[in-house]
Parts: sequence; structure tokens; C-alpha cells
Amino acid sequence: MADLDAIFKAYDVRGTVPDQIDPDACRRIGAAFARFAREDGGPAARILVARDMRPSGAGLVDAFSEGVRSQGLDIVDLGLASTDLVYFASGTYDAPGAMFTASHNPAQYNGIKFCLAGAKAVGEDTGLDRIKALAGSDLPPVGSPGQRTTEDLLDRFADHVRSFVDTSLFRPLKVVADTANGMGGLVVPAVFAALPFDLEVMYGELDGTFPNHPADPIQPENQRDLRARVREVGADIGLAFDGDADRVFVVDEQGEGLSGSCTTALVAVGVLEKEPGATILHNLICSKVVPEVIREHGGTPIRTRVGHSFIKEQMAETGAAFGGEHSAHYYFRDNFRADSGLIAAMHVLEQLCASGMPLSELRKPYDRYADSGEINTQVDDPRAVIDRIAGELADAPQDRLDGLTVDRGDWWFNLRPSNTEPLLRLNLEARTRDECDQHTSEILHLITKG
Repeated sequence: MADLDAIFKAYDVRGTVPDQIDPDACRRIGAAFARFAREDGGPAARILVARDMRPSGAGLVDAFSEGVRSQGLDIVDLGLASTDLVYFASGTYDAPGAMFTASHNPAQYNGIKFCLAGAKAVGEDTGLDRIKALAGSDLPPVGSPGQRTTEDLLDRFADHVRSFVDTSLFRPLKVVADTANGMGGLVVPAVFAALPFDLEVMYGELDGTFPNHPADPIQPENQRDLRARVREVGADIGLAFDGDADRVFVVDEQGEGLSGSCTTALVAVGVLEKEPGATILHNLICSKVVPEVIREHGGTPIRTRVGHSFIKEQMAETGAAFGGEHSAHYYFRDNFRADSGLIAAMHVLEQLCASGMPLSELRKPYDRYADSGEINTQVDDPRAVIDRIAGELADAPQDRLDGLTVDRGDWWFNLRPSNTEPLLRLNLEARTRDECDQHTSEILHLITKG
């Protein structure tokens, strides 16, 4: 039997195939999710399932579906899909969903992202621990097995994505999208098909062995091909999608990348133009520019913890129209509070077309600070290190919303422990690159000095 403690993470199930995740584990997890969805998550008669392009996906989905059906629930198989398509399906059909993907992880990995009806998040504190407990028990079949049917929602999803913007503002632009052999190769052309853009897709073949580069665009080296291609063909914008296509990173016409915070600020402006005074969420490692821009455009910023389950929960509580994370997850209230890289891309394109200026100029008001990026340091006891640093910097304003945030005025940083490894994650921001580098060195010294 699989080691469930090894594969159940804070927000999903993830591990290597077949040594950590195999059909037997997925069968157990399918039965557990069906039981949880029916007993703990509210009434459910069917569960939606989809997968990305990884070679192991089809067999694991078959086993998961057997587990679900053993509990008397039906399976609606959406086939190959992006994660945000599954969220759309869950919201549209008001049914729980399971997406088989390991997102940006290498080819030997696979995993499962869950949601309840209405695309409601399932994380460690909102049901994932319960699913793990059920998967570790023997769940006998319940009544007659459920049915398995298939459905194709790609065209409806594409219409939904385009509905977030005024497509009449769009004008012919050259767009290059690097889909990294991931699910963007399916969904990006479908969304752009009805739009006046000249779209070039790089590495659009669905290939879960990732023959060109990892589907992890948060790493700058994985944007190298896209940046070069944008410059080579004179494109107006580049879009880099991760493996399950729920995140997007944006590149301007000079081949320079926008941070997740810069994109969050840009999208927030577009949302506030449509909904003046709206509440906008941003996680606490976003740049200070994000709440500044939200206020400047008449919105109300709210700072949140890092992680989709926290953002979705706060969106429900506050009615926020939009939420952004520095890691390039972008959440929309009218997308069932779920994240979608494609919807964010539509907003950026709308802003770009309406402005009449190149993206390198459009972005300038949002490039106010220099940041360290996320730096991971292995330590024996992350929380003890956080407590020690908090004590040494007790003279500065600080909070513990998520790890430790210390604000020195001209610069600030956040230290968070990893959920799964003995790591501390440092994010730091300052006014200039020199100041950022200097203060980053100072905090890294505090972390490692013991």
C-alpha cells in the first residue's frame, strides 16, 4: 500500500509514479474522495475527473474512477484538460472535481488536485486530511456501481474565458505562447481561435515527457526560449504557461519578464475599471506596488496568506472581485473564485490593446521596487529560526500572518517555512537592486548563523 503521508501535501496529492503513486493508491483515493464528497462535502451524485498529458495519467484516472464508482457515484470524464477547465466544469455543474496533474513537476511525477462543488478548494485543513484518512481504511463498495460517461467542455470553457474582457477592444497583435508541451497546447489555441491575434504556440505538442524544457516558468531559465522568440519575431507579448496551464507568466516585447506582482497590479487595474471600488486580494509576498496601485485606482486591497485555499476562502468572505499571488496564480470571483492563467492573460491583452502603447511602457508604473525572488534555505528547525530572527529584529514592525513579515519601511521581507520540507522561504523587497541585494545578504546571514 502506498505511503499516504508521503503523497498527501498541503494542497494536493503528488508523488512519483509508480513507486509513490500507483493504480491501487488512486483506486483507494477515488473511493475516499467519493465518500468525502458525499458525507463531508455535501450531497454529490457525480464527480468530474480530468488529466494532463503525462503518460501515467490515463491509467491512474481509470483506477480513480473505479474507486469513485465503487461508492455508487457516477464519473464524468472530461478527458485531457487544464486545471482551470476543471474548476470551470465544477462551478458550472456544481459538482466535485479531480484533476490528475503534477503541474510543473518533472515527468516521473503525477498527482491530484481536488475541489468540491462550485470549485470550492480542498486543502489540508479543508478536507484533504479527511480524504487521506479514508483512503487509508478499507471502504467496501456501496450499492450498485456508478456510471462513467465522457464530456468535452473545451469550447464552452473558451467562451467563458473570453467573457471576462471586452474583446471589441482587441486589435491585431503578435502573441507568442510557450506552452512547454503542457495542457496550454490544448486550451490556448481554443481561446485565441476567435480573437484577432496572430498567435504562435511554442512547444504546443502535448508531451508529458517535456522534451524541450520543464513546464515550470517561474524559473527564469525556462522562459529563455520564449524571450528569445519574442525578440526574434518582433512579438508584442509572450505568455509562458505551466504544465497544467493554470498559471501564466508574461514577457514584454523586449523579452523582459513581468513578475507575478506586476501582472497582479496590471490585472487589478483592469478589474477596477470594470468594477470601481472593488475589493482586491493579494498575498503577503506580493510587492508593495500591488496594494499601492489598488488604492490609487479606487479599490480596497486585502492582504492574505499564501495559498489557494486561503485566497478562495477570503474571496468568499469579502466578495473580492480578484486576487493575485506573486507565484502567478490569479483568482477571479466570477470564475467561481478559482484561478486561471488564461483569464489573466485576457486582462493583460485588453489593457495592452486599450493603451495603444508597448507592454514595456505599460508596465513601467508597476515596476517600482526590486525583489529577491524566493530563496530557499535548508535549516534543521525552520520555526525556531523564525522565532530567533523575530527576536533579533524586535525593534521593527512585524507580523505572523504567514511565517514572519518584517517591515523596515524602505525594505521588507517575509520568511515562511515549507509545508513539506525543512526549508525557509525568503522573499525580500527594497527600493533599488543594490539595496535589495545588500539586505538579502543580511537576512540570509541571520538565517544561517545558527
